[in-house]
Amino acid sequence: MSLFRLKLVLRVAFAMAIVAGILFGAAGRIDLPFFWAYLAAFAGLAIGSALTVSRDLLVERLKPAGRGHDDVMLLRIVSLVVFTSQWIVAGLDVGRFHWSDTVPPALRAVGLASLVAVFAVWYWAMRVNPFFSVAVRVQRDRGHFVVSSGPYRFVRHPGYAAFVLLGWGGPLALGSWWAVVPHIAVIVLFVRRAALEDRVLHDELEGYAAYAARVRYRFVPGIW
Repeated sequence: MSLFRLKLVLRVAFAMAIVAGILFGAAGRIDLPFFWAYLAAFAGLAIGSALTVSRDLLVERLKPAGRGHDDVMLLRIVSLVVFTSQWIVAGLDVGRFHWSDTVPPALRAVGLASLVAVFAVWYWAMRVNPFFSVAVRVQRDRGHFVVSSGPYRFVRHPGYAAFVLLGWGGPLALGSWWAVVPHIAVIVLFVRRAALEDRVLHDELEGYAAYAARVRYRFVPGIW
């Protein structure tokens, strides 16, 4: 394992320790199997990506080489606020106050499977698309070209689509109805980002218009 990848794995371990601290600290207990399963799903995606995704893409995702058409820092702040609020609400709800912790175990299992499906789509997209950046930009410095394989055969923005359509699974897996509410912000954020990215790629990336004519939908075939 290279030093670069080792550092990423250690960063993941540190981040997951913080998430665990928030979840179990808010809950006031650790005997919560679905919380552990949720953490395992997150850790699996992050560590799997750190070990197997191309170094160039990992570097681009950590620190984009060029300025994009959207505010990456704002995106990261909003995402952090959304997830942190979900963790705090779920922990308090399930572990202490029981505001809305009536999610049936079967539905929690479905939620966990949905979250794993989101991560699987993201990982698939990162494996086939070397330009899966957090920045909305045409990466001419990295030889940007249109990617039409993998999940991009079905929709133009599979990463965003997966999180918008299935991201509710995370808070449900944690067992809190109220924790689903912050996911509304994710829907608004990612629909906006997909629309912006689509315009930029149409205007600036050679071959994207032809690809969009073949793969007509951004998120859901037949709808949008």
